[in-house]
Amino acid sequence: MINIPISDNINNIKARMKSAALKSGRNFSDITLLAASKTRTADEIAEAARSGIKVFGENYVQEFLSKFETLSQNKDIIWHIIGRLQKNKVKYIIGKVDLIHSVDGIELAEIIEKHSAAKNITSNILIEVNLAGEKTKGGILPEKLTGLISEINKFRHIKAAGLMTMPPLESGSRKYFKHLKELIDEINLKSVYKEKLSVLSMGTSGDFETAIEEGATIIRLGTVIFGMRPPKQKIN
Repeated sequence: MINIPISDNINNIKARMKSAALKSGRNFSDITLLAASKTRTADEIAEAARSGIKVFGENYVQEFLSKFETLSQNKDIIWHIIGRLQKNKVKYIIGKVDLIHSVDGIELAEIIEKHSAAKNITSNILIEVNLAGEKTKGGILPEKLTGLISEINKFRHIKAAGLMTMPPLESGSRKYFKHLKELIDEINLKSVYKEKLSVLSMGTSGDFETAIEEGATIIRLGTVIFGMRPPKQKIN
């Protein structure tokens, strides 16, 4: 198998992003390309950063902390947590990540608020929505979304920036992306939150063009940037 340089992959992705944005009447500059760097080495991340990627998303706190330390000299890298966040790991990431994508309940929000208040900072979050009601995935059900946002509204050290979703792999993703866009528009129209929600994190390597067409502001890409993942390893 031929290994295509990461820089070439990124250039190809950006061309596809621009095409999808143009097709839907959007500005390419309004869409953030996040590199999903789970299991990727610090060298791969550094290469992607040299090739123009600024935002990297990690799934596991322990793995993130190792990379955060290794790449601490690269001040251009912006870190997000995109995977399911365990409550007992929150304290380790506060102040180190720009955005937490996977808040799906008031208990997790309360812990983020507690540790953010202790450091006197504001943590930016997205609320993960489980649009298909999949039991194996995180995310709040759509009918409970407004209630959760209303509760988060009371916190002083959390800022809800928008919504995130992971559609089922086996079915077409467009309807789910469209649904998430409808939800954020409805929340903003009803002024449920103290500020306008503006971020839609949706779309991965197989469907990011569709996500852009439906309003994604962050797309989370892994294999199309780095190639196929190495063999799966157990990470705590």
